[in-house]
Amino acid sequence: MNNNWLKNLQISKRQGEKRFAVLLDPDKIPAGEELYNWLNEIEQSGATDILIGGSHLSKGNTEELVKNAKKQTSLPVVLFPGSPEQVTEHADVLLFLSLVSGRNADLLIGRHVEAAPLIMAMDIETIATAYLLVGDGPLTTAAYITQTLPIPSAKPELAVATASAAVLLGMQAVYLDAGSGAANSIPTEVVSAVSNAVDVPIIVGGGIRDFEGMERVWAAGADLVVLGTVLEKVRDFSQLTPS
Repeated sequence: MNNNWLKNLQISKRQGEKRFAVLLDPDKIPAGEELYNWLNEIEQSGATDILIGGSHLSKGNTEELVKNAKKQTSLPVVLFPGSPEQVTEHADVLLFLSLVSGRNADLLIGRHVEAAPLIMAMDIETIATAYLLVGDGPLTTAAYITQTLPIPSAKPELAVATASAAVLLGMQAVYLDAGSGAANSIPTEVVSAVSNAVDVPIIVGGGIRDFEGMERVWAAGADLVVLGTVLEKVRDFSQLTPS
């Protein structure tokens, strides 16, 4: 099993090299030539990683999208699965997410038991990842589907305690997410507090809309910033370059 992705992210963290990923939701990506052109734009954009997955899929084909991304780009393709049905061995990496900010046992361990035999049979790097929803509303798709309350943005101490507990349990990365289509990104105070409390890579997504927003989150301690909704709407990387 190839275990390079986490090691490279850890190296980036130690060296202060910031990364950003484009999150592709199989339900929301274009098809045919439009997808081909979009993947080429991602390849040329300066993105370091591609994440693929969604909180709820109704029609998208994760495996087909993963294969296209692998064929048309040289970037690591990382699964960000909302369910076991989104797991495929064709990706490079799987974020094995445990929703530690909530108390839904199904998303803390239940679905993991369902997926584990399938994953163990695959040759895919698997990263135990503490997944924390943070925010104050309006309700995001992730919060609705998971039936959990996010950690309040004004309570960084709760995010720190939750992330710290997850790391003590053996989690290898922390993913702070405001949720798809979030009105606001996670406050830098929360990112900074968690980054200062734990020594694993910090991934941050949700509500980030431009390069200045990315820089603020990076400066607060994020090692990998994830952008999804903003690019789904306009598919324009110009706003993600310094002005």
